[in-house]
Amino acid sequence: MRRMGRPGLVGTMARTAVIAGTATAVSGGVQRRQAERAEQAEQQQQQQQWDQQQQWAAQQQAAAPAPAPAAAPAEESVVDQLTKLADLKAQGILSDEEFEAAKAKVLAS
Repeated sequence: MRRMGRPGLVGTMARTAVIAGTATAVSGGVQRRQAERAEQAEQQQQQQQWDQQQQWAAQQQAAAPAPAPAAAPAEESVVDQLTKLADLKAQGILSDEEFEAAKAKVLAS
């Protein structure tokens, strides 16, 4: 004959095992969903930071003035320099000593 009322020891253990297994499965699912959500949130944050860095870099590039083309220094030939010195001497701007010193400097370079 079977007893009615409270379950026996084996029945209680079986019920406890079922409840514990269900609780473990549910909590594992909850933890997994929370981990997935946290990972998605982190990826979104990294994407936003990347977008902000790219936007800032683009703004900096747009704000920076374009570099001026490097003009090559116009080097005069020795003959041109000596001609200018001779003109200055002829105009009386350079004395004979200044002319000779400047001429020596031009010829030395």
